[in-house]
Amino acid sequence: METMIRTHRKHSGGFTLIEVMVAMVVAVLALVAVLAAVSQMVDAGIAMRERTYASWIGQNKITELRLANVEPDVSESNGDVKYAGIEWAWTSRISETGVPGLFRVDVDVSIAGSQDKIRSVTGFIGEPSIPGESNRIWQQAGQAIGESQ
Repeated sequence: METMIRTHRKHSGGFTLIEVMVAMVVAVLALVAVLAAVSQMVDAGIAMRERTYASWIGQNKITELRLANVEPDVSESNGDVKYAGIEWAWTSRISETGVPGLFRVDVDVSIAGSQDKIRSVTGFIGEPSIPGESNRIWQQAGQAIGESQ
């Protein structure tokens, strides 16, 4: 009876080398998967930030054209701007829409030195107006609505 107890104790003392190696391989594979997921999330965050900045730059260019309050020429122009510590390149194309006095503006934005377009923004510019005229029209329409009630 004593020999059976000793034999039993001999085999229940710990893990074998193969069991330890398999456990380490499983742990390494899990860590690699976690690192790959984190890396992918970081890349997605950077891409989202770049698309957001590029969108803002394109919208700013369209706004600058609107605030100039002049009828734009059908043309193409480009330039560079530093925004959020990054050098950006933009190209704007002004085209006719078929509606008199209404122009379409397409702005493509990329990181300077790259041919890859990050974002395209489209806007429309109407005929120049007298500054404040739209406010006056808005107020008159509001008064007309108030009188009709």
